[in-house]
Amino acid sequence: YMWRTTPMRRHEAVGSLPTALPRLLTYPEGIGLEETQSYEDGAGPLFHRVYRTHIRDSALSAEELMDSVQRDPNRTSPTKFARFQLTEGRSGSLRVGDEFVVRMPGPWDGPVRVIDVTRRSFRLATLSGHLEAGQIEFRSRDDGKLIVFEIESWARSSTRLVNLLYHRLRMAKEVQAHMWISFLERAVDLSGGRMTGGVEIETERIELESVSE
Repeated sequence: YMWRTTPMRRHEAVGSLPTALPRLLTYPEGIGLEETQSYEDGAGPLFHRVYRTHIRDSALSAEELMDSVQRDPNRTSPTKFARFQLTEGRSGSLRVGDEFVVRMPGPWDGPVRVIDVTRRSFRLATLSGHLEAGQIEFRSRDDGKLIVFEIESWARSSTRLVNLLYHRLRMAKEVQAHMWISFLERAVDLSGGRMTGGVEIETERIELESVSE
C-alpha cells in the first residue's frame, strides 16, 4: 500500500465465536439457500472483518448514497480490478435473490447472492465456486453530521485446499483489502463529500475447532 495516500488504521485480534451467532452468520427466513456456502461448510479459521470510513459534507443522505450503490454496485466497485456482473435479476435495482459474479483477475472470481436488502444496507452470501464461505454486508448510517459507510464480513476459506493455497498467503489478504478499501474511497466520491479519519480496518481471527472440516 505504499502508493496509497488514504490513512489507514488496522486492528487485528484473536477472537472466539459468540454463543449467540452474529446476524451475518445466519440467514434471513424465506430465502433460497441452494448453492450457498455457510461458514460451517468452509475450512480453516473464520475471519470477521470490518472496513469503515466517515464521510463529511456529503451531498447525499445515508439512504440516498446506499440507494445509488444498490442501483449499480459498479459505481463504487474498483471496476478495473473488480466488477459486479449481474447473472440473475434485473439491472437498476437490487432485490433478494439477485445473483452476481464478482469478476477479478486470476482465481478470485466469486459468485454471490443477495439475501437481504434495506434502505441502508444489502447483504450477500457466497455461492458454490466462491473461494470463501460466508456473508458480507454493505451499509451506511448517520453519525451526527457525518455518514458512516461500512463493509462487514464473516467468512472462511471454502475448502481446505483454498485455505492452504490462498488464505495462508499474505497476497490473498492484501488483494481483498485493496478491493474493499477502494470501494470505500469510491463511495466517498459518489457521495460528493470528503473522507474524514481515513479507513479503519478491524480483523478478528476465530479458530473453529468444534466445527467439522
